[in-house]
Amino acid sequence: MPNYKHIEVPKNGKPITVRNKKLNIPANPIIPVIEGDGIGRDIMKATRRVVDAAVEKTYKGRKKIAWMDVYAGESAFERYKEWLPQETVDAIKKYIVALKGPLTTPIGGGFRSLNVSLRQILNLYACVRPVSYFKGVGSPVTHPEKMDVVIFRENTEDVYSGIEWKKGTKDVKKVINWLNKTMKTSIRPDSGIGIKPISVTGTKRLVRKAIQHAIDNKLPTVTLVHKGNIMKYTEGAFRDWGYQVATTEFRKKIVTEDELWDKYKGKMPKGKILIKDRIADSIFQQILTRTDEYDV
Repeated sequence: MPNYKHIEVPKNGKPITVRNKKLNIPANPIIPVIEGDGIGRDIMKATRRVVDAAVEKTYKGRKKIAWMDVYAGESAFERYKEWLPQETVDAIKKYIVALKGPLTTPIGGGFRSLNVSLRQILNLYACVRPVSYFKGVGSPVTHPEKMDVVIFRENTEDVYSGIEWKKGTKDVKKVINWLNKTMKTSIRPDSGIGIKPISVTGTKRLVRKAIQHAIDNKLPTVTLVHKGNIMKYTEGAFRDWGYQVATTEFRKKIVTEDELWDKYKGKMPKGKILIKDRIADSIFQQILTRTDEYDV
């Protein structure tokens, strides 16, 4: 059992393990919890109660979570004089699955964002968000019951890389000066600067996971969302690399939208997944007006 400075490992729990790239979950899994700051202290207590009740109702006492408090943000600074202590990171890596509440962004703490730091340190590249309608909840759209999608968002690249420089600082002046002189740009001197890297590696692993999710759950469509009409070498490349994954690694399981019309005359072949792409502006409208045309 690990020897931690401030973390107490539950004696009645066992760690989750990974076998053949799948989670092996014991009857009493140890789940690290970062309570968080501000509202986190309130909502995480309620969250634990809700999750415990759901587990009890589902498994009739056969399974029970062993919660383990770990620390980041203000609670960590009180104990370690650090905002994100190494033993918290080590504990999350060891126990695989963790629950995190909202975290403050420390002033002068060496972090632009603790949330971004956690994502990058743990390489949490896929933000997976199921979105569906619950009957009885008010909605401004005509057919909310059609909403049932799973969003896969890249979590460590693009704007989530957290690479930026504040207006007026020495660093931002260096960046602006270099860009204007060397790259012949015309950035105003009173600007803040942010960089949004998008890589082949980051794109392909995210799209691969999204397509595999569609296959595993028998979902008929996967849509690549981008702004390639404006930013061809980042957003446009994301689209192109996404199609590369689909057409090389999943060739027998997918059909692109172009192929659907050119080869199949608009009739979707049985058992295939449709791969398409949409400009971000368009998808925001279509997800409301053509909701049932989108799945992943």
